[in-house]
Amino acid sequence: MGEMIEFQRPDGKACPGYQATAGDGAPAVVVIQEWWGLNDQIKQTADRFADAGYTALVPDLFRGKLAGDADEANHLMGELNFPDAATQDVRGALQHLKRSAPKTAVAGFCMGGALALIAAAKLTELDASVAFYGIPPKEVADPATIKVPLLCHFANQDDWCTPDAVNALEGDLKSGGVDFALHRYDAQHAFMNGARPEVYDEACAKLAWERTLAFLGTRLK
Repeated sequence: MGEMIEFQRPDGKACPGYQATAGDGAPAVVVIQEWWGLNDQIKQTADRFADAGYTALVPDLFRGKLAGDADEANHLMGELNFPDAATQDVRGALQHLKRSAPKTAVAGFCMGGALALIAAAKLTELDASVAFYGIPPKEVADPATIKVPLLCHFANQDDWCTPDAVNALEGDLKSGGVDFALHRYDAQHAFMNGARPEVYDEACAKLAWERTLAFLGTRLK
């Protein structure tokens, strides 16, 4: 459905990305990749958003690099400049979409979930944010400063975004008076990723997707 494009970052540099278009004047979502890179699975997620009525753009944060295993993915994520990715790649994608979209959001998964929270705290071009099982360090972005509506999805069996870490995030959001909803699922990290049968949970993924579309439906339309 989609195609590879290039858009301009605020600093004038070009960033590649995968865009799936829902039609003229449709609201839009910047989809932020997992640590695997801009692979077929995240492209298919963008296609799903387009099928649901949202033009979707996935910035290629790794510039064409794809990870074949967790060690390589961890290496690529470790090399990523998170503030630059949020304030330049994600921001540029939002600005590109806002040329035709009345409202815009971000939706990120894993590494992208952390970036979705950073974007919600740092950027003004978005109207809502959805974070799937990702939490940034507080020194990078303080969740209490988020000013846009936020939806969070976390897994109870997650050894990265642990239940304790999620509880701390929830406390920060409450202390900041953030407009948010946070859902916990009896699943493992990356339970939305249908390309990973060892962690994918169909029932939880279906519920999280339905909640996401309901949230965006009230915030972007």
